[in-house]
Amino acid sequence: MPQPHYLQGSPLNVRMNGLVGRLARRGISLLGTAEMSVRGRRSGQLQRIPVNPHTFEGHQYLVSARGHSQWVRNMRAAGGGELRVGRTVRSFTAVEIADDEQKARVVRAYLRRWGWEVNQYFQGVTARSSDEELLAACPDHPVFRITVTS
Repeated sequence: MPQPHYLQGSPLNVRMNGLVGRLARRGISLLGTAEMSVRGRRSGQLQRIPVNPHTFEGHQYLVSARGHSQWVRNMRAAGGGELRVGRTVRSFTAVEIADDEQKARVVRAYLRRWGWEVNQYFQGVTARSSDEELLAACPDHPVFRITVTS
């Protein structure tokens, strides 16, 4: 069975993610970023990562630009987590959405908003790609619809 798609971030990207996460934890959100906490599926410890929550047609989504990462695997097991910007912490539940036209529309909108930052992880797929190209990319980029619970 082939390994799920995942692209590791460069050392610079990892350092930048750490900085963005620390800023969000201190209340500074860069263009809507937040720090997400999700319980580790093996360790049980909270894992933190900066994310770009994306609103599309009245719902919020988390898109994994780099593929089937550890946070994605943890989210599948935990079913939710927390988003933090400074002292504001919002708990949420998460449901992974299927690889269909709706997901492709969410990914296209996400790439319009965040493509300048994440296009490198989408292997040539951009917001201007055809519907067929976006649908073909969907299995490599998990998307979760989140619902804030507190």
